[in-house]
Amino acid sequence: MSMDMSRYLGLFLSEASEHLEGLGRDLVQLEREGAPAVVDSMFRHAHSVKGMASSMGFESIAVLAHRVEDLVDAIRQDPSRLERTLVDLLLSATDVMMAQVRCVADNKPPEDASALLGQLAEKVSRLTGQAPTATRVLPRMASESPAPPPAAPAPPERVAASTATAQLSTAVAQAVKAQPSAPAEPKRAARWSVHLRIATSCQTPGVRAFLMHKRLVGLGSLHDLRPGLDDLKAGRIPGGSIQLELESAEVEEGIRKALRNVAEVELVSLTPVAPPPPTPAPTSSPALAQGEAARSVATGADGSRTVRVRTELLDHFLDTVGELLLATARLRELGKVLPEGSRPPIEEGVYRLHTLVKDLHDKVMSARMTPLSLITDRLPRAARDIARRKEREVDLVITGAEIELDRAILDELADPLLHLLRNCIDHGLEPAEERVAAGKPPRGKLQVSVRRVRDRVVLEMEDDGRGMNAARLKAAAVERGAISQEAAARMTDREAFMLSCLPGVSTAKDISEISGRGVGMDAVKRVVENVGGTLEIESELGRGSRFVLKLPLTVAVVQLLLVAVGEEVFGLPIAKVVGATEADGERLDRTRQVPLLPHGQGLLPVYALDELLGVAAPPRTGVRPFVVMEADTGRVALAVDRLVGQEEAVLKPLSRPLDLLPGLSGVTILGSGRPVFILDVPRLLSA
Repeated sequence: MSMDMSRYLGLFLSEASEHLEGLGRDLVQLEREGAPAVVDSMFRHAHSVKGMASSMGFESIAVLAHRVEDLVDAIRQDPSRLERTLVDLLLSATDVMMAQVRCVADNKPPEDASALLGQLAEKVSRLTGQAPTATRVLPRMASESPAPPPAAPAPPERVAASTATAQLSTAVAQAVKAQPSAPAEPKRAARWSVHLRIATSCQTPGVRAFLMHKRLVGLGSLHDLRPGLDDLKAGRIPGGSIQLELESAEVEEGIRKALRNVAEVELVSLTPVAPPPPTPAPTSSPALAQGEAARSVATGADGSRTVRVRTELLDHFLDTVGELLLATARLRELGKVLPEGSRPPIEEGVYRLHTLVKDLHDKVMSARMTPLSLITDRLPRAARDIARRKEREVDLVITGAEIELDRAILDELADPLLHLLRNCIDHGLEPAEERVAAGKPPRGKLQVSVRRVRDRVVLEMEDDGRGMNAARLKAAAVERGAISQEAAARMTDREAFMLSCLPGVSTAKDISEISGRGVGMDAVKRVVENVGGTLEIESELGRGSRFVLKLPLTVAVVQLLLVAVGEEVFGLPIAKVVGATEADGERLDRTRQVPLLPHGQGLLPVYALDELLGVAAPPRTGVRPFVVMEADTGRVALAVDRLVGQEEAVLKPLSRPLDLLPGLSGVTILGSGRPVFILDVPRLLSA
């Protein structure tokens, strides 16, 4: 019986990656806290990867996971065996397995891990006094399974393991193809009643059930399978309970062993039953019909079941709902020109339609919401690696990671967060001796906190390191020509800290391979602003620095301030608008021919938006509006012809060649049907 396992490859890749990330996370936590529960979690992760890889026929991953499992089990037996070098070895194994999973995704041969396998086997033998056991791996599908892998010049344990594995694979392959040609016991096999249960926490019950089914089919014949195979594959398993009868020549222990390797599937009972009656099982009619009915009811009542959905599909849903919102706004505008008498029913219908579309939009958005832990879970491992390379001691504390954010924002935020982490450890935290000399504890502290503030999420990363020097940042920016001496003199310390986000501006003595303010921070600021957020930096010399990311819940809908220049209307993201004021442009002070607008306690440089955009506009005299905005080098004032109003808009990305134009971040369509470009003012000024 041949099964197409390739259809489960995507699930294998995502699940294996999650388990390996969890394993790395647990290792770092175990090293820090030494909690026994973490060891159990690590064992489950390693066991799951081994089971999935062996079921899919990926021997190299399965064997590596098996060795990791052995080592974790040794730690579980005696926690005193845990030492830093062992954690390093296990983390290396985790990284190699992750790389092998990526090779599988790219349809490439896995990396050679024979040296690492040798180290793991030697460690297992030294800790337990026993040689590592063989790993049971199912053969690959006929089209992709040439033969056992070539013998690697590895330690004797490795050779023995490979040989045993190959023998087991052959045996299992023969069992899968089992035909009634067995010499000793032809078909006189025992019959077993098997009751299995899939863990309620299992996110892919269909895959688990299918793997279980595949294992059992390899042992013999299945009868009276409930739910049926199609339902199992589809994950329609009421209560996670599976019943069947297995006719097999395998002994009880052999059956238990075969099922033991399927993660998240528990063997509830395995009892022998009398041989089936001569009549070939007509049990399917009434009983099965009742079972089918009960199954459908149970399935319908279970509203908590979850499925995995590709993010591209959610993007498509959101795009479609955005179009519906725009169409509704267009209908509302068209209704305004209808005769007075016919408006009420039209307006009522449009209102009802808008309510439904808005509700649909909210539901699609909620489906895209993902906990921040998706990216913050990677930070402890990264912090450990960076700290070890820099020979620093760091305590990383993360709070509020359960808060949810649009998946699209999370995807963009992963790298910037790592940039900040590297910067905090590499440049922010001092070496232990320097900290002690400054009266600080030798271990640095890095706090990542997330909280929800109305319709935004605030993410803060704070270190207790040496802090940033505003005067040196100003001097570095002036030296590089990024700002003038006058502009530097007007800057507050808070504005000066933002200079670290300009390319090439840094006060670090040496730019390491780990980080480099001026490059990484520029990328951080750009990404945060691209998703509609803002970045703020607070710092105090000798006390540390705090990076504050204020993020929208979603990138699809943005609040805009609409301004007019000549006959054109443009949108400015409200998140970047500080305020608006009116002044006589002819009476403004000037320095080096740049007009300066009084604002607060200082003066802001003024830029005419029509000149920046090259839009034709009639000469303007007298009082006119100015919009004060945040830019890379501090606040600036934009001279516009008219403030049109504020609007919540569905953001549409630009396609080529418009996306190549500097200063445009997107486009939206107003209810009147008029398309409006959304401006990226910092980029517009730097173009």
